[in-house]
Amino acid sequence: MHVFVTGASGFVGSAVVRELIDAGHMVTGLARSDQAAAALIAAGAAVHRGALDDPDSLRRGAAEADGVIHAAFIHNYADLTAAGETDRLAIGAMGAELAGSGRSLVVTSVIGHLTPGQLATEDTAPDPDASVKHRAGSEEAALALASEGVRVSVLRLPLSVHGDGDTGFVPGLIQLARRTGISAYVGNGLNRWPAVHRLDAARLYRLALEGAPAGTILHATGDEGVPLVEIAGVIARRLGLPAASIPVKEAAEHFGWLAHFVSLDIPASSDKTRALLGWQPVHPALLADLNRDPYFCNE
Repeated sequence: MHVFVTGASGFVGSAVVRELIDAGHMVTGLARSDQAAAALIAAGAAVHRGALDDPDSLRRGAAEADGVIHAAFIHNYADLTAAGETDRLAIGAMGAELAGSGRSLVVTSVIGHLTPGQLATEDTAPDPDASVKHRAGSEEAALALASEGVRVSVLRLPLSVHGDGDTGFVPGLIQLARRTGISAYVGNGLNRWPAVHRLDAARLYRLALEGAPAGTILHATGDEGVPLVEIAGVIARRLGLPAASIPVKEAAEHFGWLAHFVSLDIPASSDKTRALLGWQPVHPALLADLNRDPYFCNE
């Protein structure tokens, strides 16, 4: 199968490209920069120049492919509403090109926009009050394509996608601990983060591309929910620092841009995903992965 991948040079997308090529698929990746293009060529993929905010380039990429994996997102925390709208329009552009063809489109979403404090499943609807509610529009746009002859599926990623090259929330906590001298959590730290290894997530993208029925929502969770106090504990041991609780009212001052995320409690099941596609995570869980040297290579 010839697969068009957006976000193909990113942390998750590059793993998806490797997974697809190793499984015998041909891959063309979207590249905005020369650096991204060079990374794709080095990985054995073809290059399609364009950008997420260039719908025409996305249509052309989708037109030449047997299936599409949409792993890109513009992480503009200063204007998440605009980022969400760009994503929605990108999905619409590629979906219009695939309409009536029965070809596969796998769209990335997040578990972070589901209702907190309860175990989320693949059937859980987005929380209209979530801080990342901008992703709900992308899910809605994607799922609407199922009635237009597109074999579309939505793959929700957890708060932590970990592994070599991680630049997300966990590295942010490590950097903060180094800077402040404590490995902190909010309150009792019992709020839970779902997590998945990037290589397990990449395999799920491939399985979705190859066999997910139209209109399917998938959860890429290896860990249903890891308490933040346990994550902080590993960081504390590795850095030789104390772990400490930060009162809720002081969280914003201490954690900065991470304050919202370190307070989230959104455990999520992937039972239905595993049963449907036979997906089984095989790479290290979050705490085991966090205990490895790569996360602390700058010690």
